[in-house]
Amino acid sequence: MTTDSQHPRTAELYRMVMKEHLCPFGLKSLDLLKREGYAVDDHWLRTHQETDAFMARHGVETTPQTFIDGQRIGGYDDLRRFFGKPLRDPDAVTYQPVIAVFGMAALMALAACQAAFGTVLTRQAGEWFIAFSMCLLAMLKLRDLESFSNMFLGYDLLAQRRVRYAYLYPFGEALAGVLMIAGGAGLWLAVPVAFVIGTIGAISVFKAVYIDRRELRCACVGGDSHVPLGFVSLTEDLMMVAMAVWMGLKYLWPLL
Repeated sequence: MTTDSQHPRTAELYRMVMKEHLCPFGLKSLDLLKREGYAVDDHWLRTHQETDAFMARHGVETTPQTFIDGQRIGGYDDLRRFFGKPLRDPDAVTYQPVIAVFGMAALMALAACQAAFGTVLTRQAGEWFIAFSMCLLAMLKLRDLESFSNMFLGYDLLAQRRVRYAYLYPFGEALAGVLMIAGGAGLWLAVPVAFVIGTIGAISVFKAVYIDRRELRCACVGGDSHVPLGFVSLTEDLMMVAMAVWMGLKYLWPLL
């Protein structure tokens, strides 16, 4: 939508601005209107009484509320719809959390290599990438262990037989990742832990997705995940197995 920069269109915005609460959707609405070239008459609702009176007067149940040319547009989602902006579906499947985890893990691994060796072109970068990924994924699971376990029990074969395993899994993943970053003597514990949980996880995901053809959500980034169970989950488990085998060979080679 275009506007004349000399005579911008105007909008009225009513939003909650209180000492104990600053409405984030009000700020987003204000920002969107300005980016669309509107001069905004910004009305602050400073008390709950003032807010309730405003909502009763206009027959609405929420704030913020935007008015353009005397017409009520509505809240933030309504305003985005008015300008033809995409709306987020809270229940839609997405790979964004996984992309964020692996992207950050890769950048952290490269940064660590640059700091440690003066170059990013090292074999260590690949090892740290997987280890950092394991730590980040474990952290997301540990944010809400109950939610993770609920989702994990839907497909993990060992957890379905031994429920406590669903609670132990994130700790095992975190332990293996940290010890792999540290290297050295801790590998005697990190390698078998990563190999066991990775193998069980890979078999469980393969059975649920490719044999039973079940449509589930993956617990790899936590129990509130909207990531579909499938290739990404299988990749996480196979990465752990591959890392365990590789690190095991590195650990055992000097002993042979």
